[in-house]
Amino acid sequence: MSWKSRGTESSKSWVSKKWTLLLCIGCFCGGMLFSDRMETEPEAKDILRTMNEDGNLKIVSEGCTPKLDGKHESTDILGEVSRTHHAIQTLDKTISNLEMELAAARAAQESILNGSPISDDLKIREPITKRKYLMVVGINTAFSSRKRRDSVRSTWMPQGDKRKKLEEEKGIIMRFVIGHSATSGGILDRAIEAEDKRHGDFLRLEHVEGYLELSAKTKTYFATAVALWDADFYVKVDDDVHVNIATLGTTLGRHRLKSRVYIGCMKSGPVLAQKGVRYHEPEHWKFGEEGNRYFRHATGQLYAISKDLATYISINQHVLHKYANEDVSLGSWFIGLDVEHIDDRRLCCGTPPDCEWKAQAGNICVASFDWSCSGVCKSVERMKEVHRRCGEGENVLWSTAF
Repeated sequence: MSWKSRGTESSKSWVSKKWTLLLCIGCFCGGMLFSDRMETEPEAKDILRTMNEDGNLKIVSEGCTPKLDGKHESTDILGEVSRTHHAIQTLDKTISNLEMELAAARAAQESILNGSPISDDLKIREPITKRKYLMVVGINTAFSSRKRRDSVRSTWMPQGDKRKKLEEEKGIIMRFVIGHSATSGGILDRAIEAEDKRHGDFLRLEHVEGYLELSAKTKTYFATAVALWDADFYVKVDDDVHVNIATLGTTLGRHRLKSRVYIGCMKSGPVLAQKGVRYHEPEHWKFGEEGNRYFRHATGQLYAISKDLATYISINQHVLHKYANEDVSLGSWFIGLDVEHIDDRRLCCGTPPDCEWKAQAGNICVASFDWSCSGVCKSVERMKEVHRRCGEGENVLWSTAF
């Protein structure tokens, strides 16, 4: 090959390299410009669509969204925490209800396997939709307490159509609770039947009445009430205690989402070993040395328990031990269970002037009685006076939303 041809070929190769270099530089610059343009444009997922005041759709980049001030952010966070807490409480209560139903089913299954008869409380029934109530108020009474019952009817317990309205509109059931006499169908039972026919405000228990049988009566009451009415709370009150029903409902309503609650005036009185004294404890030796005190439990004049605890008593009533004093017995049944004890002193106010002063200060009492009498002293004569001076007023009951 000649020198001329070699020179021409070399020149072409040099030109080719120069254009290749220029082309690479151009491509690099173009790529940089294109990359910068792509980075500045918002991605579809970063675009927020909002409505303006005129109802037109606006598209706002995520980076341009106006920031909320600290106050609004704090309010939103607190609201979210409150909603989460409410949801957890509701879920906990639902789980607790399922656990109690499972326990009842297991008890029924064990009875079948053992060949034992199944009590009515454990029989598996077809699912029936029951009306939901706020509370069932059982007023403990005796055959000899007709005048006490009348004093309650004339003061804090609505009568006739008003009582039915209370059940339908407010979800509150109220009944005098009594069993049967030792001679079934005798004069005492016939007197109660006649009274019930007139007023229709009794809950009759399969129980033989007697002062020393109050613990058994308490078990039977809760088992019967939870079988008849689906309520959030079951209340026991004595027939010589003054009660403000609306205030009671409001107080219990604050604990509605809790699964296992035991509400009352908690006390821890002395264990009385001496025979012949009031509230003598025959099984005093179980509580240790002489002079010891009981565990914390609600005083017997008025207390309330949630549905889960009433169901627990119903399922286990045949194995729950009965002490001489019914309030001690109830407290003992919850030892070892995951139960929240709520000590509310408004459930044990004194009679006037104590409850009157508190009412004037805007702190209306739930229940009022005299500690010295374990109820309102001379309640037949004084119940109207206590109601006049310490009552919440009838209008309060009908205007309160539970």
